Amino acid sequence: MLRRLQYICILLLPAYSLLAQPSEKKLTPDDYIARYKEDAVKEMYQYGIPASITLAQGMLESGNGNSALSVYANNHFGIKCHKDWTGPSYIMDDDAKNECFRKYADVLDSYADHSKFLSTRDRYAFLFEYPKTDYKAWARGLKEAGYATHPTYAEQLIGLIEQYKLYELDKDVALSMRTIKEKKPQIKLNLRQVLKFNRTKFIIAKPGDSFYKIAFDFDLELDELLKYNDFNKGDKIIPYEKIYVEAKRRKALEPYHVVTKGETMESISQLHGIKLTSLYKKNRMRFRSADPAPGTVLYLRKKKPKK
Repeated sequence: MLRRLQYICILLLPAYSLLAQPSEKKLTPDDYIARYKEDAVKEMYQYGIPASITLAQGMLESGNGNSALSVYANNHFGIKCHKDWTGPSYIMDDDAKNECFRKYADVLDSYADHSKFLSTRDRYAFLFEYPKTDYKAWARGLKEAGYATHPTYAEQLIGLIEQYKLYELDKDVALSMRTIKEKKPQIKLNLRQVLKFNRTKFIIAKPGDSFYKIAFDFDLELDELLKYNDFNKGDKIIPYEKIYVEAKRRKALEPYHVVTKGETMESISQLHGIKLTSLYKKNRMRFRSADPAPGTVLYLRKKKPKK
């Protein structure tokens, strides 16, 4: 009987080990950098957060992608649920017992959410006034803003950035962005078919397009392109939708629009080439309020009469 129990324990041991360990092969810092540096660079282009900071935070917070939170929840930045999180969650002990952390379908979603998290919260707003290549100011600013409670958090980030020369990524992106601004737009405009509607130039987005690619092709600042289309940072381009490369108009060509199922104020604004703020004002609606129901008649040229 004793031998049988010992035999069963030996058989179960490998299975138990698999459950107990987050991963079989641990990623080294070099492995982590090679795997995720391009994602950190992409986020820098889109949000202006130094790639060195994003990558160093990912390395530090996730233990180079080996922590249980990063393996089981794809959460590489230790971001907790907070009251605005509506996605799946992962429960584990941290500063307190059974704390709620955000869970992602993919590691890239974690990187995107980290950028959105920093760029949409007021307490981090001052960071974006620092130069994109001043990683020391960003690291100390993150600690000052309360991103982490560890007393040497800033020094740890700076140490990783300098040990692995992550600051070179920031320099490359900054140089690339300066080069983009110096390019002549006439060279790039020929690569895309430019159309015109309501006296406003636009293009049709291609599969795989991004705001950065379009801004690059038309020698526009990223924020400028987003403003033309009433988009926010973090919004994704839908293939074959209209993307305006200059400011939309305050009036549309047509006098009215009847809302159909699935339409939003944003999609109607893009369809008619009318500024989103103007569309709301003409229809006496509070900006960014609930979308109108199907069958609603929207005014596109004149202001809706008062009842």
